[in-house]
Amino acid sequence: MFQIPKGLFDIIPYPENEMWKVSYIWQYIEEVLKKITLDYNYLEIRTPIFEKTPLFLRGVGESSDIASKELYTFNDKANRSMSLRPEGTAPVMRAFIENKMAYDRKIHKLFYIGPMFRYDRPQKGRYRQHHQFGIECIGSNDHKYDAEVIDMLLELFNRLKIKNLKLLINSIGDLESRDNYKKALIDFLKPNFESLSKDSKERLSTNPLRIFDSKDPKDKEIIKKAPIILDYLTKESKSRFENLLSTLDILKIKYEVDPKLVRGLDYYDDTVFEIIREDLGAQNSLGGGGRYNKLLKSLEGEDLPGIGFACGIERLIQTMLDQEIDIENKNVIFLHIIPLCEKGIDFSFLLAKELRHHKISVECEKEVRKIQKSLSLANKLKAKYALIIGDNEMNEKKALLKNLQTREQKEIPFDKLKLHLRDLYYKIKGK
Repeated sequence: MFQIPKGLFDIIPYPENEMWKVSYIWQYIEEVLKKITLDYNYLEIRTPIFEKTPLFLRGVGESSDIASKELYTFNDKANRSMSLRPEGTAPVMRAFIENKMAYDRKIHKLFYIGPMFRYDRPQKGRYRQHHQFGIECIGSNDHKYDAEVIDMLLELFNRLKIKNLKLLINSIGDLESRDNYKKALIDFLKPNFESLSKDSKERLSTNPLRIFDSKDPKDKEIIKKAPIILDYLTKESKSRFENLLSTLDILKIKYEVDPKLVRGLDYYDDTVFEIIREDLGAQNSLGGGGRYNKLLKSLEGEDLPGIGFACGIERLIQTMLDQEIDIENKNVIFLHIIPLCEKGIDFSFLLAKELRHHKISVECEKEVRKIQKSLSLANKLKAKYALIIGDNEMNEKKALLKNLQTREQKEIPFDKLKLHLRDLYYKIKGK
């Protein structure tokens, strides 16, 4: 028997033994995501699942874990190096440049939803194929866009009814700020070099700020006393960060300044932020992002600033299930038609067709079965009503409509049947 590769999973409609893999939950999340993008005026962009490898090496930075350890890379038949996309921002920037989108308007607000791929050790909420929702706001360095992006991520979690959240925020400054800080950080870490983990030793020469991302207990202990980047911000970066915090205060958004928050990708500058669950341990981040004012230019595009965020859909779903948040299953059938005689089959089939053409969800049995089996199937499908059509019903030209929740039933004449069912359906749907 063939089995799915390690670190992957199927999203299926049933059975419900692992709820986070059930498709109606994914559909519910995606519906919320698409509604919030409409409310904040973001438009969808879709990019291929693989790109030329150099895009990711330049986009996320060669010193990042994604580029150095986690890329799924292969050579195509022309011996060109390709990689499955590990994150969404670099492909969006490539599409933005290639399709000359900069000339269409001043501010570009884009969103994406789709699978990403990282060769990483599978763990709860993180898989080798995982799914991300992200936004990119390109064209302005105004700190109020930073505040709007942060508000959008918080409002997303609010709509999903996720609790126990904290917003962490920091500024890693402009290039001059980071250069000054890196010197101070390297001077601090050099005496502790032998105590650092292997990864942190490598990062010290490539990107020392990434040491703050280390999960190694010894690294964490060492960096507790490290200098903080907020003390090395240029006047411009410091003023910008203070203005952002002031705007968050105006918007009544609670936050905690975390001077050691750096995020995991090399392209960030100035604002970085993360939203965490306070009731979890190491894997407590639900989403985050930051500003990338030089990314487009580094990819040979226009010199336009940008800010964005991303969050993993698997982790959102796991969080909602952990917190026992009710998730509405909209994959329910309104009507299950049960013919109990041969004459009733053709009548039922035609009725089902006409109701479906009026956008009413219907299941119709194609053969005569015992009524208890048919009602059992209707309940399994979570149908709201069953319509029973047997010999008596065909002779009297009346169908028996049964409410499967209340068990109430009544006869409906054939000539009033379609109108009655349509009115009932629209009443339930609130139309």
